[in-house]
Amino acid sequence: MQKVTVDEIQRDPLKYLNQVEAGESFVIVQADKPIAELKPITTTNKQQRPFGLCAGEFTVPDDFDAPLPEEILNAFEGG
Repeated sequence: MQKVTVDEIQRDPLKYLNQVEAGESFVIVQADKPIAELKPITTTNKQQRPFGLCAGEFTVPDDFDAPLPEEILNAFEGG
């Protein structure tokens, strides 16, 4: 990673932005003290999962939405 001063960036910002666009990274220094990092943004284009991805992998039981037994309801309610 290259070091570049604030003054150098101010003189020719487009030069450094083009280099960043090409994949380079820079540490911006002022008075020999690192103050910022200039680097490309890494985009992660997450694709949506296709509908029906797990079709046939499992079945929902017929009593899925049936009321819970009293003992389990009591446990949830602190009883």
